[in-house]
Amino acid sequence: MGRVRVVTAGESAASAGASASSWGYPRSDGPGGGSVVRRILLGSQLRRLRESRGITREAAGYSIRASESKISRMELGRVSFKARDVEDLLTLYGVTDDTERSALLGLVKQANVAGWWHSFGDVLPGWFQTYIGLEGAASVIRIYEVQFVHGLLQTESYAHAVVARGMPDAPAAEIDKRVALRLERQKALVSENAPSLHVILDEAALRRPYGDRAVMRAQLSHLIEVSEHPNITLQVMPFSFGGHAGESGAFTMLSFPESDLSDVVYLEQLTSALYLDKREEVAQYDRVMTRLSEDSPDPASTRDLLRGLLQLI
Repeated sequence: MGRVRVVTAGESAASAGASASSWGYPRSDGPGGGSVVRRILLGSQLRRLRESRGITREAAGYSIRASESKISRMELGRVSFKARDVEDLLTLYGVTDDTERSALLGLVKQANVAGWWHSFGDVLPGWFQTYIGLEGAASVIRIYEVQFVHGLLQTESYAHAVVARGMPDAPAAEIDKRVALRLERQKALVSENAPSLHVILDEAALRRPYGDRAVMRAQLSHLIEVSEHPNITLQVMPFSFGGHAGESGAFTMLSFPESDLSDVVYLEQLTSALYLDKREEVAQYDRVMTRLSEDSPDPASTRDLLRGLLQLI
């Protein structure tokens, strides 16, 4: 994929293509999360087959009575699939082996499963719904955050304060629904197949108040508590360190258990998001995350820092 910019109005917080080389089925930890990964895998398989036959997107689109842009969206995993379209494309690409055809056609049904977040669709843009699916399918999530405590570690009251601050004109019901979605995402951290979560917070995120004193005290206490969980690593980059490797701002890195999927870097913008999966670009963010981790206090010292901040509130 390399670099895909999805421009749409909506919540500031995907689509990500990936090269694929096998017919394996990715895991699914719940309805919808795995379907996003399957959609990406299916699209990338179709792209690989098309390119290996030297067929243009325009010709492929013509074969299924669709446009070139429709083929592009299919190959990026950004749209649902029709079994008939996939069958016709496989025939065009010369895939006649029943085992190969069955494997890909089996992915079609699974790729179209609605995510658990479907009921939140009225408050979420399409690009962020896709991100939630990728987040839910990731086995390792690495985050650097500057503005506020990351949504996966927010308390309900803190999340409410953040959403209300960011959307001052939104109805109370919409704010409540967005908070409910955030809390639902957090359930993955305590599930049977919980991902490994590594979060580095800039001290600015902890010094900037959201809500009243009680809200901030509860949030800091929550961070101390969750940092003890075996699958969660929490560090704070303190002001005292000075300038550091995270000068480009907040980012999220997602890694998946499927070897067919490359790591994805998610960069949040005001009305859209940028997703990167080119190896050299991902490697740069990996180096930044490593340097931030090396330069920040370890988890135990971070808890001491959080306790110190708690005493100041």
